[in-house]
Amino acid sequence: MGQAAKVLQLFKRLHRTRQQVFKNDTRALEAARVKINEEFKSNKNEASSKKIEELIKIGSDVELLLRTSVVQGIHTDHNTLKLVPRKDLLLENVPYCDTPTQKP
Repeated sequence: MGQAAKVLQLFKRLHRTRQQVFKNDTRALEAARVKINEEFKSNKNEASSKKIEELIKIGSDVELLLRTSVVQGIHTDHNTLKLVPRKDLLLENVPYCDTPTQKP
């Protein structure tokens, strides 16, 4: 896959992730859209393939961080914040056990 295709794929993936992560938050959706577009526009004339690969890596890392670490919060009261985790962030809570379980 050529670099231009990789850049376009990353651009689309970042916008899809933005829509999932900031769903129902118009202010955050718009701010993220503007930031993504600004970053791509500021680097659109980059000619060095090494620098482009570095930028693609940074963009992929940002997308992964957004997808796996960002949780929405809603102000419900003056000092109260309700967290709204996405289903893909919820993991099965299995307690750690030092000793292996023995089968009967």
